[in-house]
Amino acid sequence: MKQEKSIFRNIDRGIVIIYLLLVAIGWVSIYAAVYDESHSSILDLTQSYGKQALWIVTALVLALMVMLTDVKFFTAFAYVIYGITIALLLGVLVLGHEIAGSKSWFQIGSFALQPAEFAKFATNLAVARYLSALDFDDKKMRSRIVPLLFIGIPMLLILLQNDTGSAMVYLAFAIVLYRQGMPGNILMIGVIAVILAVAALMFDKFWVMGVVAVLGAGMLLFIRRNRSNILKLLGIVVIAAAFVFTVDFAVQHVLQPHQKTRINVLLGKEIDLKGAGYNVNQSKIAIGSGGFWGKGFLKGTQTKFNFVPEQSTDFIFCTVGEEWGFVGASLVLGLFIYLCIRIIIAAERQRSEFSRVYGYGVASILFFHVFVNIGMTIGLIPVIGIPLPFLSYGGSSLWAFTILLFIFVKQDSNRLQLV
Repeated sequence: MKQEKSIFRNIDRGIVIIYLLLVAIGWVSIYAAVYDESHSSILDLTQSYGKQALWIVTALVLALMVMLTDVKFFTAFAYVIYGITIALLLGVLVLGHEIAGSKSWFQIGSFALQPAEFAKFATNLAVARYLSALDFDDKKMRSRIVPLLFIGIPMLLILLQNDTGSAMVYLAFAIVLYRQGMPGNILMIGVIAVILAVAALMFDKFWVMGVVAVLGAGMLLFIRRNRSNILKLLGIVVIAAAFVFTVDFAVQHVLQPHQKTRINVLLGKEIDLKGAGYNVNQSKIAIGSGGFWGKGFLKGTQTKFNFVPEQSTDFIFCTVGEEWGFVGASLVLGLFIYLCIRIIIAAERQRSEFSRVYGYGVASILFFHVFVNIGMTIGLIPVIGIPLPFLSYGGSSLWAFTILLFIFVKQDSNRLQLV
């Protein structure tokens, strides 16, 4: 019993308090988003907010179970946990239930379980285990490929489930790999690729390829013009031009019509306020109508009359913005930013390489979710359908984020005993 007391005394109370605050804000926001006067009790289990209360209680039980687990368990069984989640991702492709166009759920009575949510912390465990191994050498090709396989396998399986949003979350691991020594020029290549992709979608692909060729020719003025450098520059120009053509081809012939329309609406190439642009337009109206202080609890008209679809899940931030205004939205965003910063600070103080890598994974996943979710509610990012951590309605999401976070809280509480 003395050991358990010391474990709880050493936890980062700041992280836990922020977690509890976000969960509480989410619960109240879900209540406001789907409020029903005939079911006014926030604990009514027939309503989403009553079910969320149940998920919160079970999430706290899961957090307690994680804290009572031997910290070495997560290192020892990292690959086993990863293997189980990969099996679940494969199983859902065969036995899964389709919801909102994605075959990514196991239906168990009235409860639906989404393995893709749990695969995030499992992948984080596997990546942390591999990158912290004693024989890991980031200069070897094998050491660079294996982490990409750990990340790429669940990402591919989730894409096959037609859940693009959840699959894109795995791009967040680029931050972890960069912290572990991935060359900065790889990140630079990623940034350039994003710029080229946006340009290819905004303008005619032949014009973009022409600009790339001109920029390549201009670079000849700044490099040593020998055979090797000229061939390298030519190769870069050809690859960049091919990438532009590939992006255009993929959007025109690979993406589904609704995905293509969402991208075009975001880029301003189409105006579809009744179709693909409806959610975002109503979302911006809801957030903007909140003003500085907000309309007040249960007084949001956009919220009350269900103008924004999925307002208790992917668009929960709209409820915060409308009812609590700029102040409330800033508070929620500030809590998320502070949580990510505190996790990174805690990760840097770890004596265990495994704990440090895992901590960066937690911060990266949370940051990606917050950035994309809030970005899509205010029209900066296409609607790809990922939850806002701890706030959005759903048992799978809340459980998975809770386990993800508290595994690190557990590791941090034992950082003086871990090497």
